[in-house]
Amino acid sequence: MLRYVKVAKRSNIGSLSTSFSSYCDSQVATTSRVSSPRVYGSTPPSSTAYNHPRCLVAHTTSVPGNLQVHRRSFSSLCDDDSPLNQPRESMPYDVVIVGGGPAGLAASIRLKQLSQQKGIDLSVCVLEKGSEIGAHVLSGNVFDPKALKELLSLNDDGGENWTKDLLESQDSHATPVTEDAFLVLTESGGSYQIPNVFLPSQLHNDGNYIISLSKLTRYLGEMAEGLGVEIFAGFAADEVLYNTDEGVRGVTTKDVGIGKDGECKDTFERGVELLGRQTLFAEGARGSCSETIISKFNLREQSGASVQHYGLGIKEVWEIPEEKFKKGFVQHTLGYPLQSSVMDKTYGGSFLYHQEPNLVLCGLVVGLDYENPYINPYQEFQRWKTHPAIKSHLEGGTCVQYGARVLNEGGYHSLPKLTFPGGMLLGCSAGFLNAVKIKGSHCAIQSGIIAAESVYDSLTSGEGAEEKTVASKGEIDASEPSLEVTKYAESMEKSWVYDELKEVRNCHEAFSKWGVGGGLIYTGIAAHISKGKEPWTLPTPAGSDGGLKTDSKATKPAKEFQPIKYPAPDGILTFDLLTNLQRSGTYHEDDQPSHLRIKPDVASVPESISLQVYAAPESRFCPAGVYEYVDEKLVINAQNCIHCKCCSIKMPHEYINWTVPEGGGGPQYQVM
Repeated sequence: MLRYVKVAKRSNIGSLSTSFSSYCDSQVATTSRVSSPRVYGSTPPSSTAYNHPRCLVAHTTSVPGNLQVHRRSFSSLCDDDSPLNQPRESMPYDVVIVGGGPAGLAASIRLKQLSQQKGIDLSVCVLEKGSEIGAHVLSGNVFDPKALKELLSLNDDGGENWTKDLLESQDSHATPVTEDAFLVLTESGGSYQIPNVFLPSQLHNDGNYIISLSKLTRYLGEMAEGLGVEIFAGFAADEVLYNTDEGVRGVTTKDVGIGKDGECKDTFERGVELLGRQTLFAEGARGSCSETIISKFNLREQSGASVQHYGLGIKEVWEIPEEKFKKGFVQHTLGYPLQSSVMDKTYGGSFLYHQEPNLVLCGLVVGLDYENPYINPYQEFQRWKTHPAIKSHLEGGTCVQYGARVLNEGGYHSLPKLTFPGGMLLGCSAGFLNAVKIKGSHCAIQSGIIAAESVYDSLTSGEGAEEKTVASKGEIDASEPSLEVTKYAESMEKSWVYDELKEVRNCHEAFSKWGVGGGLIYTGIAAHISKGKEPWTLPTPAGSDGGLKTDSKATKPAKEFQPIKYPAPDGILTFDLLTNLQRSGTYHEDDQPSHLRIKPDVASVPESISLQVYAAPESRFCPAGVYEYVDEKLVINAQNCIHCKCCSIKMPHEYINWTVPEGGGGPQYQVM
């Protein structure tokens, strides 16, 4: 059985600066694990720099291969240029994982399980931009545990005690689902329950659990670190690094201590390069590095994938009186407030779950392919809570947390090619979410397991494989080419993840094409009769420019609609946005450049198109109040950002480039 050492809980799992200092101490007299610039292998270096107690000291040496290497320390004795131009320190690993969510942590755990089981160790690190593991994780969440049980099957208890371990580790319950209801809400306050027998089997929740996904990831983070994974929370992956063969060689963390004026402050620290023989991107939906990779390697075009579509999930967690608590109750709804007729094409619905000891997790998901620019998803969510079928669960309670995050809705047709030289896409970075089932965590964990098994086999096969590992020799062989582990994609295509997504592959487009009524009928037929075997594909419609219709292009001009007047919040059941934003714990260092950047080629769009043609939809769809217009000029309140990524998707002409702020910034989710 596997050795798993429980580690003490702490707010920040791992410290990159501490680990790097320890690494430096152990490497003062050697040339291993040296730092490298952005592009690797361009010219053979003539010298290697060693850390010296006072200043940078260069030593001429021969370096194998053509890997560029520099090693330096800062010193007042050295005449350096701007700190922004100084080479970064680096740390090599066999596997670098970007993102400390379910997919990334599952991959790290399985890699270390295999290292113990098969005897060849791989060094693994996980990079997480949140202040701690779980801080940026938000989900519904009714959880299908089958992938988690497979992940934990190599543990001493075979993974059967995960609910008990989660409670012991995080003081968080995994509440078994005991009752499952699906309602259609009407604007007049009525509701109609659809009998479960008529619902797709994928909507049934027998054997599932109501959990906090942010707590589950903390539990997995402890397990990963106990197995020997190095976890660096509070450090954001800012840039992808490439070899001269164009393969991925790792990522850099973001420079910190830069002021709004672009000048280095006294607190400036250069980012660190994390180099990997394989780099696994598990950032979640619309991850910034993942999107860069998809674009650079044309991964959607290579797989023939359609554009990805997204929904915006907005969630609150409530503590309610004991007498109102219904342990294990699960409720989903369609209808009010998003759909008022069977032909309404606004895609979305709600969830409401009762989790022990006395919590209600409730939220609304709005498909971002909606047409009406006056729709305000946050206000729709507040309005939804006033319906009698919802209000009755919350009355007398207290809202304790708020948050929002986009989720993938494109499904099977939107999956890009999963691998590329030097790495792969995992979880929601690839798009493994079942929008009909309203679940993606189980798919994310399974993709992490399969990715880890594929990578481990590739890096430990062949003659002399153990001697090539970073865990063994402390450095990456400069002559090693960027490896594309195609076995991962082949195994995923044979997995139950693809089977599950293929079965409902046309359902999202059915809603877009025929409205909520037609979408429900088609989904019922697909789930009960065809089981995904229908010999046709419902294509993504074309936009006005002839290209595929992205969520941004779905927005229609404001002149075609009437403004929506939303009721004022009462401060008891419904809340103004800024009050709720405080419940997310969002914080960013104020004196730093905005991470929300207007793309130079569309710089005129905010005032000339978004405001004039679409009546400034960003002032309504952002669930954190980041965007507003003052005297017809766009103001970006980047400090409010909860990292939902909605703005990078729904903006007219997608004019925002979402980049990472300083690590540790953003929401501080505890029970999401």
